[in-house]
Amino acid sequence: MKALILAAGLGTRLKPWTLHHPKALAEVNGRSLLQRTIEYLQKAGIQDVIVNVHHFADQIVQCLQDNQGWGSHYVISDETSRLMDTGGAVMQAAAAGYLADTDQFLIVNADILTDLSLNALIKEQVSSRHLATLAVSDRASSRRLLFEKQNGLLAGWENMTTGEQKITRQTVGYIPKAFSGIHCMNSKIIQLLSEIPEFNGQMPFSIIDAYLALSKTEAVGFYDHTGSLFMDTGTPERLVEAAAVFR
Repeated sequence: MKALILAAGLGTRLKPWTLHHPKALAEVNGRSLLQRTIEYLQKAGIQDVIVNVHHFADQIVQCLQDNQGWGSHYVISDETSRLMDTGGAVMQAAAAGYLADTDQFLIVNADILTDLSLNALIKEQVSSRHLATLAVSDRASSRRLLFEKQNGLLAGWENMTTGEQKITRQTVGYIPKAFSGIHCMNSKIIQLLSEIPEFNGQMPFSIIDAYLALSKTEAVGFYDHTGSLFMDTGTPERLVEAAAVFR
């Protein structure tokens, strides 16, 4: 199995670090977020990774070269000319042939630290035969995905602050869950992403917006890892907090 590590973002919440560095090279106890993500994938037996780059891309490339990918085989999905957003990142990597020869693949945000079981997530995706399975949990979040109570399929999205909702499947009840930035996809999604009418083939676009559009006709499920360690390290304060938890 292959994994796409999303490391291209501007990391605006992580200033002042990201004024001179990419967020993926911010460190927790002496190891960069990128190194920790690659080693996390290795623990699940995944040693074939694609790393997308944009902001201070040269620093990420140099770090991977200097450390020989920390033992993993890696390729660079170059977004230096244009940041493609999360959905566009998948399409760009696919267009370069980096997602070929795999039935399923993982997407992992580089600024997430967790001990959720990737093997369990992958098992859920393979056994369910869903188009995609999203790691989610019960935690405080300003935005939540909505899943049908009856069958656990993605059915909408809501902004907990403004009350805005996007409902893609009408049902008698919804299960709200916070998305964790880790998901497993069936490779057939690549063709479907290129055919979404709302986007008309345009990039960049958000993978969450794509999931919502596809959920009208396709099965997008979830893997609940509530109880696992989980931290979004997107701010300087959270990096400090993470150092007390992830050694």
